[in-house]
Amino acid sequence: PGVEETIKWGLPHFQYKGNMCAMAAFKSHVKFGFWKGSLVIPAGHRVENASGMNAFGELTSLKDLPPARTLAAYLKRAAKLNDDGVKAPQFANRKKRPALKAPAYLTVAVKKDARALATWRALPPSGRREYIEWVTGAKTPPTRQKRLATTVAWLAEGKPYNWKYRRTR
Repeated sequence: PGVEETIKWGLPHFQYKGNMCAMAAFKSHVKFGFWKGSLVIPAGHRVENASGMNAFGELTSLKDLPPARTLAAYLKRAAKLNDDGVKAPQFANRKKRPALKAPAYLTVAVKKDARALATWRALPPSGRREYIEWVTGAKTPPTRQKRLATTVAWLAEGKPYNWKYRRTR
């Protein structure tokens, strides 16, 4: 009870107070796994090098799944972990990266346009980092100047760095 089916990253996911499990279908097999798989499925019951949706390997028939009782126990364990607020192991010890300092030439260019500056200030640190890394990653001065001009133009339009890939509703 309380589990909702949704689509994330183009795949069916099942959520209960956060991500619980997901599946993916391929031409000749299916994958199914738990978001916190290493905490849900005992090591001896997972395939070697199991991670994410690869916990049971390539499923080609229902016989490849564990028995219904075992699968139900895994589902209950996954729900309990979410109830208890346990983070997925791959995210539990993740350290926040410090905010990246913008180079002076970028700051000066952004401050020249009020709309660009407003967008820049509204961006989260990760959004600023994307622009900073893109501009400073240029190998030649002409490329850097072109990226700098593009950055100011996009910011003036209120666009984050990866605006092209955002879904429009």
